[in-house]
Amino acid sequence: QVQLVESGGGLVQPGGSLRLSCAASGSIFSINAMGWYRQAPGKQRELVAAITSGGSTNYADSVKGRFLISRDNAKNTVYLQMNSLKPEDTAVYYCNVAYMYRPASPVLNAWGQGTQVTVSS
Repeated sequence: QVQLVESGGGLVQPGGSLRLSCAASGSIFSINAMGWYRQAPGKQRELVAAITSGGSTNYADSVKGRFLISRDNAKNTVYLQMNSLKPEDTAVYYCNVAYMYRPASPVLNAWGQGTQVTVSS
């Protein structure tokens, strides 16, 4: 079993910043990709940003230039620095981790419980 603990959500004014964190623990041999998704009311969950074990990153077009994803492999933690936040960034943000629980095991996915980000004046 793998547990993901997210933190850092909250209420912020337009133009403000927030930093999300997600720490993974449990039966982890190695972590491949780590990422953040979000789901706004009435919309499908979408990828916000992802980062591979080698540090390659991928961003949704809507957040490019404003959000920065990073990871600390020693702590099994992924971060999302969100700057210049807009009301349309309001959503529940979910952490996702692709991991192996032993050498040569299948790659499994784990999800965090979600953290609310609200951008409003």
